[in-house]
Amino acid sequence: MNTIVDGTLKFFSSLWLSVALLIFLALLTWLGTLEQVHTGLYEVQRKYFDSMFLVHQAGSVPIPLPGARLVMGILFINLFVGGIVRLRRGWATAGVLITHVGIVFLLVAGMVKSFYAQEGHVTLYEGEKANTYESYVRWEVAVSEDLGQGKLRELTAPEEAFHHATSATPITFAPPSLPFEIQLGRYQKNCRALPKGPMFDAPTPVIDGVFLQPQSPSTQAEQNIAGLYATLVEKQGGAKHEGILWGNEAQPWTVETGGKRYALALRRERYPMPFTLGLQDFVKEDHPRIDMPKAFSSDVVVTEDDSTRPMKISMNEPLRSKGLVVYQASWGPADAPPGTPLFSTLAVVSNPADQFPLYACIVIAIGLTLHFSRKLLRHIRSEARAS
Repeated sequence: MNTIVDGTLKFFSSLWLSVALLIFLALLTWLGTLEQVHTGLYEVQRKYFDSMFLVHQAGSVPIPLPGARLVMGILFINLFVGGIVRLRRGWATAGVLITHVGIVFLLVAGMVKSFYAQEGHVTLYEGEKANTYESYVRWEVAVSEDLGQGKLRELTAPEEAFHHATSATPITFAPPSLPFEIQLGRYQKNCRALPKGPMFDAPTPVIDGVFLQPQSPSTQAEQNIAGLYATLVEKQGGAKHEGILWGNEAQPWTVETGGKRYALALRRERYPMPFTLGLQDFVKEDHPRIDMPKAFSSDVVVTEDDSTRPMKISMNEPLRSKGLVVYQASWGPADAPPGTPLFSTLAVVSNPADQFPLYACIVIAIGLTLHFSRKLLRHIRSEARAS
């Protein structure tokens, strides 16, 4: 039994395993960079870096490979076992031990971000406020019930509930608090809602003269506009209401049943913010004599816990508050003539391990300083004895 344990520890702490894992990481980075030209950043990240295993197509030849998530997990074990557990303890290796602790901490930060981080954005014109932000790529079906006096109750179905319902066979979303169930089907990752013309047949069912025309997915995942077909089936009586949900629709699909009005919409997945952001002023500074932005920033008011405070947000000066980081990302409309109101787009990241890389780098710096300082002192003493 001890032989098996020793052999296992020796394998996972092997320097050759470290080299092999680093080679796999370099290979995945190279292949992902090449693949990005054809499929886009989001799909590459999902396929090569957020997976345990993948199949890379080298022409017509499929090549199975470990995903970066699996490689990083094994690398964590390799560093922990070889660089901490099995490392000889003493003053001579103290700096190396501290450095390995920092590197392991850095890998932990990456794992936490990979599993728990949420990324999105909020777009505001001057004078507007928001306490939610939305995903760049994920979708949800939202059902809003009008409670009267300006109040709404909202229920949502995440993308995982309907993204596989691409055929005519629907999936059912049936919250017990609603007087109907919702059947969702013919999901399209990227499509357009078009009126049916007299000269051609629609490729999908036509409802109220409109159908969804499938489009090839964009290499920029945030540019895809999803769509699907929805059927509301009343729980009492079985009456059906059919409609189309499209991600770029200006108004939601509304249905009246049981004396109440309900609104359904397919929209980017939304996340709550623990504060409210209000855009007071968007500042864009152009390069001299050319219409190209040199810098842009947003003057916002942050309202949280019944208090307000002004803040300037730019790329290098983000807002950090209650687990969220808000960066200046972009602005628009890009070709707006002078005097046109501009909007500001702020990137929002929820990452529990936001500060972990900083702490890890501090630990690594301490370890390297200790290790090389000791070697420097030994060299100075050796030179002094030789002279």
